[in-house]
Amino acid sequence: MAKILIIEDEAAILRVLKKIISEENENYDVSEAEDGLLGLEMIKNNEYDLILCDIKMPKMDGVEVLEKTKKIKPEIPMVMISGHGDLDTAVNTMRLGAFDYISKPPDLNRLLNTVRNALDKKVLVVENKRLKKKVSKNYEMVGESDAISHIKDIIEKVADTDARVLITGPNGSGKELVAHWLHEKSARSKAPMIEVNCAAIPSELIESELFGHVKGSFTGANKDRAGKFEAANGGTIFLDEIGDMSLSAQAKVLRALQENKIQRVGLEKDIKVNVRIVAATNKNLKKEIAEGRFREDLYHRLAVILIEVPSLNERRDDIPLLVDFFTSKIAREQGAPKKAFSQEAIVLLQKYDWTGNIRELRNVVERLIILGENTVSENDIKLFANK
Repeated sequence: MAKILIIEDEAAILRVLKKIISEENENYDVSEAEDGLLGLEMIKNNEYDLILCDIKMPKMDGVEVLEKTKKIKPEIPMVMISGHGDLDTAVNTMRLGAFDYISKPPDLNRLLNTVRNALDKKVLVVENKRLKKKVSKNYEMVGESDAISHIKDIIEKVADTDARVLITGPNGSGKELVAHWLHEKSARSKAPMIEVNCAAIPSELIESELFGHVKGSFTGANKDRAGKFEAANGGTIFLDEIGDMSLSAQAKVLRALQENKIQRVGLEKDIKVNVRIVAATNKNLKKEIAEGRFREDLYHRLAVILIEVPSLNERRDDIPLLVDFFTSKIAREQGAPKKAFSQEAIVLLQKYDWTGNIRELRNVVERLIILGENTVSENDIKLFANK
């Protein structure tokens, strides 16, 4: 059932519009409001799939209703109707986000086609939002602990913005996973997410890796090469272990953030880039700043949103869920039946000191599946967990 709201102050036109639309499809549930103020109140308190709104009305005109609706429920298509049709008004309402603009008296076929098309668009918008919220199974975030629930809440709030995010936490705790969730739930999800491990690249090559270079700019530069920022254009660049980046590279990254421009090594020409930056580190950057190894201005540019990923020892209640997830995943990968873990085995795993965090737990589960019995027991853990 498609819910449609008609906001129209002329009673005769309101009756005609409601009759035409209701008779077009029995699945159209049509509500009405005789002025803009009442219409906006109904929009706030109900869910609609389409709004048809007159422009010239008492108390609140249709343009104001359109503006306010787009702020609170931007996904609802709005068709504007006016007996004072002119090109400027039509252009203005479309610029403000109207789906279409129809002059009075409305042409019957045009009106019904517009209604159908607008409802189709609403379905697509909802489906796209649903798909956006689904994250690849390779990057599922497993856990129901308070710490993980808090991280999921933050991601839901910031993923669809361009706010920069700094993810902190110990090695193996899942910082990369958080970065992938942020990207896959964002409006940039169809564009690439480019990962850079700043700790794995020699300091003398990090600038070339990030910003690219031109032929002959240094020994071994045999041809022009685009960097990671250019590759991520329109998408997300994930700077992992950013605490290990050299100060000179930090200065270049800071400029890229400030100006949305980069320069390839050996080239003075600016290249515009549009990337969202997500960074991660296992270091205490405030301590690094105090000791002169990290730029304070870069830190404040990166840390618009801070997400702290807890160690596995801080979320032991999630271990049963993680073990179940890993056993299912490993069984799929190996084409083998899923093995069960006894309750005693799970309790023992919850007692261990997980210095390697999620990564270590995954390795231990795989080892136990390979070496243990059909049901992994407490004894199997004592024999094969190497803890």
